Amino acid sequence: MPRLKQKHYQQRLLSAMAIYIAVLVLIWPLVRTTTSTPLKWLIALAPLPPMLYVIALMARRIRDSDELEQRTHLIGLGVATGVVGVLSLVGGFLASAQVLTLDGSILIWVFPLMLACYGVTRWAVARQYGDDLGCDPSDSMALHWRLIIGAGMFAFVALFAFLKHDDFLTGMMAGMAGSFAVLALAKGVIYWRKHHLARLESHDGR
Repeated sequence: MPRLKQKHYQQRLLSAMAIYIAVLVLIWPLVRTTTSTPLKWLIALAPLPPMLYVIALMARRIRDSDELEQRTHLIGLGVATGVVGVLSLVGGFLASAQVLTLDGSILIWVFPLMLACYGVTRWAVARQYGDDLGCDPSDSMALHWRLIIGAGMFAFVALFAFLKHDDFLTGMMAGMAGSFAVLALAKGVIYWRKHHLARLESHDGR
């Protein structure tokens, strides 16, 4: 099986996450109104396939990486597992002591949180090793485009929450969308200035 290029990996990962969010927002809520038990099972587990695909993508990417990349992957996964484990433990103690009221729906956010921690940690570790995680545009989607897509996903969830009159989720998702949009703008400006200066230097060198 040929090695999965960084750009293709990012595109497939973003597509899978978009499908996951769409299923979670549009299809999964129907489980509350469905009376058929088999259909309830099917709808309840509908978000699972895109997440399994994401896990398979990550496993393939780690398998095909060199030793340095595998180190950054494993450190990212280790930190993400520790962070999510500690938060789960804290939440469990608080819920058992009836200090905090939690229901099963919070488990839906465990895997996305783990992915976020993994991504941030791996980026930080890779920076320490002098690796920019494939900033070459021929082999990677530019970071500002990834941030724009992320902002769009959060904005979609915020819109759905607004229509459902869920003020807390609307505020949280709108805030995340705004943060991603601001980061995308900043990274886009940096990206443009970097390539603009490179073109000027190339022109002056002739």
